[in-house]
Amino acid sequence: PYYVDINQNLFLEAYLHSSDPNLMLFVDTCVASPTLHNVTTVTYDIIRNGCVRDSTYETYYSPYRHIVRFKFNAFQFIRSNPSVYLQCELVVCRSYDYSSRCYQGCITRSKRGARS
Repeated sequence: PYYVDINQNLFLEAYLHSSDPNLMLFVDTCVASPTLHNVTTVTYDIIRNGCVRDSTYETYYSPYRHIVRFKFNAFQFIRSNPSVYLQCELVVCRSYDYSSRCYQGCITRSKRGARS
């Protein structure tokens, strides 16, 4: 566990250990949950499908494509366990493959039209 105060900046770094120097990382989704074993029912989206959902989320420069750095402000779920569990999904892509998920950025799904 990592203990922080409410609204304190929480800095994270993900590092891809690989002998292939042509791989890169992309943060696709990070969600927070008040419980460890259920990150689907009650969640708070920090970033979802590459789209930033939390206004305190910021990315930081990394000189290496296999390292991603970001931060957000710590928070607590109301009337709940004081712990917050974070689950992030990262995508590994080939560097300079501009058709890969890493270069698509934020993906918003189009809404389906209502039929009569």
